[in-house]
Amino acid sequence: MKSPITLLLLGLLTVTGLPLYAAKKADVELQFKPRTPDQMSAFYEARGFPDAMIKPLHAQCFITVRVTNTGQDIVWLDLARWTFTANGKPLQRYHRNYWLEKWKDMGMPAANRSTFRWTLLPELLDYQPGESEGGNIILPRVKGPIHLHAEFATGKEGKGPAVKLDFDNLRCVENMS
Repeated sequence: MKSPITLLLLGLLTVTGLPLYAAKKADVELQFKPRTPDQMSAFYEARGFPDAMIKPLHAQCFITVRVTNTGQDIVWLDLARWTFTANGKPLQRYHRNYWLEKWKDMGMPAANRSTFRWTLLPELLDYQPGESEGGNIILPRVKGPIHLHAEFATGKEGKGPAVKLDFDNLRCVENMS
């Protein structure tokens, strides 16, 4: 494992070199920023996470997602309505509860579990017109493009027409060394 300062500097230096992807439909804009394993390790290490938490995260694919409601009505994020595929096969996104239970079972400090939770994209959230919110999704690390099919309910009760969005070029990124 690299020193915390080395990892932090690597993370800062590579932030601008990573691709930013975007997808947009009439009422929703998504932005995706893949993160390197060293970036995420440095981020969590700088916040005092123990190696037992950092090591399994280092092997995952982190993509920071920003969701923006560009429409005039409420848009509902429900990550259960997002599906990922890679190499023609389903790719299971890790639900936030998977990690929170894993950390709890490992006896990880509550403060670290809480910090980890707030770095993730919420599982469910309503977006008012003009509102943006973001966070990380965690996928198994794969080579090649990842396809995302995302659906968002709309309207005050979530019963309006669904916004369906497909994006074909998400990617896990490697360390830049």
